[in-house]
Order: sequence, then structure tokens, then C-alpha cells
Amino acid sequence: MRKIITLICLVMFSVLCVINYAMPADAARKNTKDKKEAPKVDEAQLNEMTQKIDLLTRKYYTRELYSPEDSDNLINLKLQLDAIMNTTPEPVYAPLYYKLGTLYKLRGMRAECIDCLKTVIENFSDTAYGPKSREILTEMGIVIKEPEQLMDSEEEEEEEELY
Repeated sequence: MRKIITLICLVMFSVLCVINYAMPADAARKNTKDKKEAPKVDEAQLNEMTQKIDLLTRKYYTRELYSPEDSDNLINLKLQLDAIMNTTPEPVYAPLYYKLGTLYKLRGMRAECIDCLKTVIENFSDTAYGPKSREILTEMGIVIKEPEQLMDSEEEEEEEELY
């Protein structure tokens, strides 16, 4: 009798282990499906974001004071754009990143400016905003390595390893 109870306990324990092991995998599969089906940003949201950036830029140039709400909007726009870029990077976001980067530069927020403009160069270098972003970063003293330069240095390292 004791052997039967021990055997039943072992079987139940192994079943629970298998179920527990399978559950996180199922959840991960569901999450990847959700990520693939992430909705795109519609035209109204893009227009709203553009209008907010333009309003904040106008406020800067007219020397109006930024309210705490304006500063919050500036931060939220960047976070919103970054979240969108993680799901669907598309060239329509290039002007938004470029405008945000220039606004951050005007406001003296160097790190955020560099982040926005590097995003333009890395993801949208083939748009009209790529060279403009590169020019601003160069003026700021930021050295930008070309993809070809990266490949050349990797090839040189491989050649050095061979010898």
C-alpha cells in the first residue's frame, strides 16, 4: 500500500512539473503573437504628435515659458515615439524624431537630442532627415561612424587574427 501511495505521489508531482514547465512557454508564445499583431499608429495620432511638437517648438521661439504640462508633454512624446519604434519602425516617424531632437537641442537637453538624432540616423538614414541629423550631431562634436567604417574595422580585426 505504501508503495502505491508513493508511486501516485511521484506521478502527480511529475505531472505538476510538466504542467508548470509548459505554462511559461505558452505564455511566451502568446506574448510574441501579441507583439507581431501590434496595431500601427493611425494618421490622427501622428498628426496629434506633430502638432504637439510644433506647439512646443513655437513656444520656445516665442520665448514663452514652458509649463510643467509642456515639459511633461515633451517627455511623453519621446516615450511614446520610442514605444512605437519598438513595435513598428517606419519612415513616417523620422520627422517626429528629428523635430524632437532639434527641440531638445534648443532646450539644452543634450543627451535626449543625441538619442533622437541617432535614432534618425540609425533607422531613417535614407530619408531627408538622415543627413540633417548627421550635420547637427557633427556640429555638436559627436563622431558618427559610418556602417562601412564599422565593416572595415571588423575586417581589419579578422585579418589581424589570421596573421
